[in-house]
Amino acid sequence: MSLTHPRSIGFIYTARAVRGFGDGFAVIILPAYLSAIGYSPFQIGIVATAALLGSALTTLAVGVLARGHELRHLLLLGAILMMATGFAVPNFHHIAVIGLVAFIGTLNPSSGDSGMLVPLEHAALAQGVMHEERTRTFARYSLIGAMATAGGALAAAIPDFLVARGMGQIGALKAMFFAYAGLGLLATALYAQMPAQAPAQTASRPAPLGPSRGIVMKLAALFSVDAFAGGFVVQSLLALWLFARFDLSLAEASVFFFWSGVLSAFSYPVAAWLAKRIGLVNTMVFTHIPSSVCLIAAAFAPNLLTVLVLLLVRSALSQMDVPTRTSYVMAVVTPPEQPAAASFTMVPRSLASAISPMFAGALIASAFPGLPLVICGVLKIAYDLALLSSFRHIKPPEEVTGP
Repeated sequence: MSLTHPRSIGFIYTARAVRGFGDGFAVIILPAYLSAIGYSPFQIGIVATAALLGSALTTLAVGVLARGHELRHLLLLGAILMMATGFAVPNFHHIAVIGLVAFIGTLNPSSGDSGMLVPLEHAALAQGVMHEERTRTFARYSLIGAMATAGGALAAAIPDFLVARGMGQIGALKAMFFAYAGLGLLATALYAQMPAQAPAQTASRPAPLGPSRGIVMKLAALFSVDAFAGGFVVQSLLALWLFARFDLSLAEASVFFFWSGVLSAFSYPVAAWLAKRIGLVNTMVFTHIPSSVCLIAAAFAPNLLTVLVLLLVRSALSQMDVPTRTSYVMAVVTPPEQPAAASFTMVPRSLASAISPMFAGALIASAFPGLPLVICGVLKIAYDLALLSSFRHIKPPEEVTGP
C-alpha cells in the first residue's frame, strides 16, 4: 500500500485533526498558564520564540533526512515529541527549562501548519494527486486541521469549568497539557498504521534541490518576510493581547478563537475555488491585503466588539493563502524536489517568525500595546505586493494554456 493510497491519506488527515485539536487549546492555555505562574509578556514572548526556532530547526532536519529515512519513522518521532512535550511543560516551572522544552518539543504558538510533521505530510499528499486536484487536496487538509483547531479552542474553556468545581487554576491548566500528551499518543498510534515506505523513491539520490533551486530560494525569502510579520501576532500573543487589553476570560477567548478557526477553515475550500478562477498567486495576494488592513484597524479600534469583528473578518481572509501557497510551491518544482522544497520554504518562515514574538511580547507591555498588530499588517502588505510583482508570470501547470 503506497503512502498516497486513500487509506494512507486518511491517516494523514486524521493525524492532522488530532494535532490541530491539541494546538487549538494549547495556543490559548500556554500564555494563560505562564501568566498564572508569574511570567511577564516579554518572557512569554521568549518562550514563543524558542518554540518557533526549535520548529524551524527540526523542519530543516526533516528536509535533509526525508530521503534517507522511512517517512513513518519520522512521523512517529514527531508524534512522540508531542507526547513528551505535554508531559514536560506542567512539570517544570523555571522559564529557562520551559523555553528548552518549547524549543525541543512541539508547542505551536501560531496554531498554524508548522513543525517537522508538516513538510512530510505535504510531500506525501502532493505526490499522489493530479495537478488539477492538488490545490483541492491541500485545501481539504487545511480545512480538517483548521476545524480541529477551532474545536480545540473551545476546549480551552475547560480550565474555567474545572475551577468552578473546586480545582485550582494552575492545576486545571496543567491538566490540559496532560490532555495534549494524550493526543500525542493517539497521533503515534495513527502514524504507526501507515506503510513503511520513504516519501520519495528514486534510483539515485540527487541533491535535495536541483533545477528549481532559484525559484525555491526566492519564494523562501519572500515567505520569511510574511512569517516575520506574522510572528508579531502569533495566536498565543494575540490571546495575551486580548487578555491584557480587555481582560478576557479563558472561556470568552475560547469562543472567539473557535469562531476565528471556523472562519479560517471555511476559507480554505473558497480559496481552492477562487484559485481555479483567478490563479494561485492572485488568490494569495488579493485575499491577504484586506486581512492586513483589518488587523491594522483592530489596533486602533475603541472597543472590544469592534476589535472582535475586525479580527473575525481577518480570520475569514488571512488563511486563504495557506493551501494556495503550499500548492504553488509543490507545482513549480519537480516531483523529486517536493519534500526538500516543502522543507526549505518552511524553514525560513519558522526562523523569521521566531524572531518577532520576543519583540511583540515587549511591545504588548508598552504604552501602545496594539503596535505589534500595526507592524504585522504593514509588513504583510509589503510582502503581498512583492510576491505579486515577482511571481505573477510564473504559472503552475494547471494555469498554463496553449502548447
